[in-house]
Formats: sequence, C-alpha cells, structure tokens
Amino acid sequence: MAKIKKLIKAFVPPIIFSAIRRLRTSKEENIWSGNYASWSEAEAKCTGYDSVSILEKVKNSTLTVKNGEAVYERDSMLFDEIQYSWGLLAGLQKVALENDGKLCVLDFGGSLGSSYYQNKEFLSPLNELQWCIVEQAHFIDCGKKHFEDDHLKYYYTIEECMTNNKPNVLLLSSVLQYLEKPYEWLELFLELNIPYIIIDRTAFVDNQQDILTIQNVPEEIYKASYPAWFFGGKLKRSLIEKGYSLTEFDNGFTAPTIINRVKKAFWQGIIIKK
Repeated sequence: MAKIKKLIKAFVPPIIFSAIRRLRTSKEENIWSGNYASWSEAEAKCTGYDSVSILEKVKNSTLTVKNGEAVYERDSMLFDEIQYSWGLLAGLQKVALENDGKLCVLDFGGSLGSSYYQNKEFLSPLNELQWCIVEQAHFIDCGKKHFEDDHLKYYYTIEECMTNNKPNVLLLSSVLQYLEKPYEWLELFLELNIPYIIIDRTAFVDNQQDILTIQNVPEEIYKASYPAWFFGGKLKRSLIEKGYSLTEFDNGFTAPTIINRVKKAFWQGIIIKK
C-alpha cells in the first residue's frame, strides 16, 4: 500500500478516445506515432497538457449530465446518446450478482465520474452501490464540491479509499496505457486483493512486443501530446502465468486503427479474476 501511495501522483492525462472517434479525419492515423525506446525519450518530445483548463471543461460537461441537460459525457465532450461498454457493464453486474446485489467500485483515474454516470441507470436497482473515484487532487477537490453524494465518493489515494470501503471490483478504464510503468502498477493493483479487476478501453496492438508511442491530441479537443503505450501479448501472458482467468471483450465503440502505418491497433477490455 505504501508503494501505491508513493506513486499516486503519477496519474494519467484525461482520456480522450471517444472524442477522437468523433473526429474521424484523414489525420486520424497521425494521432499516435513512433516506437520509442523509453518513456523519458518520448516524454521529452511531448508538450504535456494544461490540466487546470481541462478540469474546467470536464466539470462543466459533467454538471450538464448530472443536471439532466445532456445524456452522456466523455473526455469533456457531450454526446446525444450513451456509448455503453457492454462488456464492462456485464462485468459490473456479474460482480453484484455474486455479492447479493452489492457493488463497490474503485474507479482508478475515473475523472469526475464518466463511467458512473454512463452505467448508473443499469446499476440503480442494486441493493447497494458505492462508486469510489481515485484521481488527481484537483479533480478530487472538484468532485467533492460538486458531485459527491450517497453513492459517488472521491478519494485522494487508493489507501484512503480502501480504509473507508471494501471494493469488490477495481476499474481501470483507459488508464494503463498512460502510466510510465504499467506492469509495476498492475502488480500493485493485484496486491490489493480486490476480487475482480476490469480493464476497459485499453490500447492493444497486433504485435508480440509493446509499442510506446506519442499521442497527439487533436486541437479540436485541446492541444497536448504525451506518451501512450500499445500493449502486445506480454500483458495478457503475465496475468495468465500468475493464475488469473481472463474474459476479453470489445468495448463496442472505439474502432480499430493503424499506427506507424503498419500495425493494427485496437481497444479492448478484460475481466480479471483469480
């Protein structure tokens, strides 16, 4: 737990995949590029992002959804219909069924609650629902002020969340590919001994080896660039070798693309159980 508390500052940039899918242009293949030898090499060529201005955009969009003035928000952009990840929803419902209708989600890097609001209607009949978000400090400050209620809670660290709750599922939605050392993080997540881990909207590539790219966010969303992993076969193999069962699913709304003009890339989900 101490390791996680120490690493908690290494959070990911806001997720933008659904927004990118709305911007289907001839420039799409240039969003992800390169195959860098190290995170530091890729990071040196990135601009980073203005998280304060992004938070304001995310807050305003999420408030619009909370107040019933829009149907769905993802990556600060509003949509006229909810884009469900049916594999994720099925996984959450399975966990609840195995726990007498009780669901406690630890949503690591969950923004202000995009996945919560996405799935809220289908989960509302449960006997108990707790959705706990661990995020960057300024997101947590905002969440506590504008969004926290009896079901949706915000925590600065995993340790704080685990002290106050007993999660039966850990959600990693579009998170692992933005961590400098994703395999170290995965080890730490496994050490939490949460019964289920659901990895959703995560970048994979049709390749044996992982590929480290630079992601250039379209200016229509916000101007930024940062390192981003595409996982080859290693991630799944490492879980299987540790004795975990994997159920894979297509998230259903993020279409495959080509990176570096040759490799097929796709976004997938995995339900992990010991």
